[in-house]
Amino acid sequence: MIPVPANTRVWLAAGVTDMRKGFNGLAAQAQKVLAADPYCGHLFVFRGRRGDLIKVVWWDGQGACLFAKRLEHGRFVWPSPADGKIAITAAQLAMLLEGIDWRSPLRTWRPLTAG
Repeated sequence: MIPVPANTRVWLAAGVTDMRKGFNGLAAQAQKVLAADPYCGHLFVFRGRRGDLIKVVWWDGQGACLFAKRLEHGRFVWPSPADGKIAITAAQLAMLLEGIDWRSPLRTWRPLTAG
């Protein structure tokens, strides 16, 4: 699991990204397409065309980090808009990395009254 600090935002780059890009190319895409500073400490998540590979770009204050994950079976659940960015929580990122549908997870039963 990526150690996401409490005040860090997680941004999904909607649409398809060329997964041949490394840190410099993805950081440039975060700056141009997402209109965000890639060195602000936020996480930027990109998905490839087939949907089984994602890359996460993160500046931790000391250097650039590039995380990649490929699913052996299935696809990562991704938002449908072709352009733009979508903010998600660190918990939703954890579900995304596990291949769980983070948009509508099944919640456990909640009690109706306390006591």
